[in-house]
Amino acid sequence: MDTTRPTTPLDTISEQALAHFTAKSAARETALRQTREVIRTSANAIRAVHRREFVQARTMLQHAHGLLRETAAVLAGHQDIYHAGFVHDAAKEFAEASLTLALVAGEPLPDPETLGVEYQAYLNGAGEAVGELRRHLLDLIRHGDIARCEAVLEWMDDIYAVLVTMDFPEAVTGGLRRTTDAVRGILERTRGDLTTALAQARLERKLAEWEQRL
Repeated sequence: MDTTRPTTPLDTISEQALAHFTAKSAARETALRQTREVIRTSANAIRAVHRREFVQARTMLQHAHGLLRETAAVLAGHQDIYHAGFVHDAAKEFAEASLTLALVAGEPLPDPETLGVEYQAYLNGAGEAVGELRRHLLDLIRHGDIARCEAVLEWMDDIYAVLVTMDFPEAVTGGLRRTTDAVRGILERTRGDLTTALAQARLERKLAEWEQRL
């Protein structure tokens, strides 16, 4: 007597589900590893920018860009994972580093299409770059290069002017409102610091002129 249990539709569905979830889990693990590397590489690129090691920063960002493309390919069939949040965070860090490099090095700004990131990541990255521009501006003040500070502050103003017009729900913009609020605070503090530095520079010039007349 044959006691073999016949295959049922549920058995087939179970096998298909196992295969599906196995592939999805593997794709997720690969993407997590790649995005962590993107974030780490982007952070190192920003540090290189502040050291004015622009060639090294570009090399790092090229590596990060390649990883983001690979991540998109890995998750092409798993859009739910792609939009889970961690890919957005990595793209945002990459955009921040790329924009910081361009602004500090005096190069043309790359657009979202060039970077291969969505507008949510690009604009949040631009907002984060404002903090790096503040650091750059303070470095310029410490080195006495006050003339260039005005241009840096103008870039910070321009970024804020764009962000503040994006009046959409957080779910649409990827949390841009919080980023915009932070940018406003950074901009106000930086403007105050630069105003103080400019006043001090004028005072030092007046003192120097006075001493020359003695």
